[in-house]
Amino acid sequence: MFDVITIGTVTRDAFVRSAAFQILEDARFRTGKAECLNLGSKVDIDELIFATGGGATNTAVTFARQGFRTACVCRAGDDLGGEEAIEELQGEKINTDFIIRDKKHSTAYSLILSSMSGERTILVYRGASKYFQEKEIVWDKLNAKWFYITHLSDESASIFLPILDFAKKNNIKVAVNPGSTQIKLGVEKWKGILKKIDLVILNREEAGELTGIDYKDIKNIFRALDDLMGGIAVMTDGPNGVWVSDGKIIYKSGIYKEKKIVDRTGAGDAFGSGFLAGLLRKSEVGVKTFSPEAIEYAIKLGSANATSVVEHIGAKNIILTQEDFKDKRWDNLEIKRENI
Repeated sequence: MFDVITIGTVTRDAFVRSAAFQILEDARFRTGKAECLNLGSKVDIDELIFATGGGATNTAVTFARQGFRTACVCRAGDDLGGEEAIEELQGEKINTDFIIRDKKHSTAYSLILSSMSGERTILVYRGASKYFQEKEIVWDKLNAKWFYITHLSDESASIFLPILDFAKKNNIKVAVNPGSTQIKLGVEKWKGILKKIDLVILNREEAGELTGIDYKDIKNIFRALDDLMGGIAVMTDGPNGVWVSDGKIIYKSGIYKEKKIVDRTGAGDAFGSGFLAGLLRKSEVGVKTFSPEAIEYAIKLGSANATSVVEHIGAKNIILTQEDFKDKRWDNLEIKRENI
């Protein structure tokens, strides 16, 4: 039996850093900002790095480096990119038997355009990751304590609900860090989904959209989530830290001070997987709920993992090992508790 099976995407990533990338504030863009280049000109770049990424593989590396038996479910092309990603996972002692090789579509690819300040724009080719089908999954082999589900888009989104149903039927706990496709299922659909989830990890805007409550109204967002699920709800808030509710207590944490922000790619995966790894490390056999001490440990491990990732290029390169997390740098993180 595996401790965790991660489910989602695998990609090849190309990181391009250049001082020529300029950030322009402009309300015409959805985020209020744009990353700009001089049109029609050649642009020198300062750094070009190739790596692997994708939610399923990024999170799998965290669990493996934290000492958990881990497998990965995703779709890769039958190409060099897919082969390199699989070999990298195997080097981390992650089981790759459930990875599907697509002979028609190439492995997904991301081009990350990073400014020197660490802000970035990601150009995405979904490739083979778009075409997951329920019939491709070897259901009878998915024997695990936990599923960790990351973003599933396009046709692959169709496997999201069957995975939840399979997990519930087989007493497998589920953690979900949803993407936009899952969030867009809407408030009413999520009322049923949350009853099947043990841990949900959202950013502040996603939490507001999912509950239909203004994202600024944190307490009412958590009340809505707590009413619908019996597990733990996590809401990340960028540089402002993270909020966590176990239905009884709301935990508010800041962040570790970064040495230098180099690239934020993979930070969300690093936090979410680190948080669950922390819960698993501190969980008590036979106890269905997690202690406040376990939750605070999980916040620290998730936050440390994300901090380590943003200080380097590549979503996996500096994911923490068990030994790394013993560094005194990670000892102190202010976490406040408030009864609901």
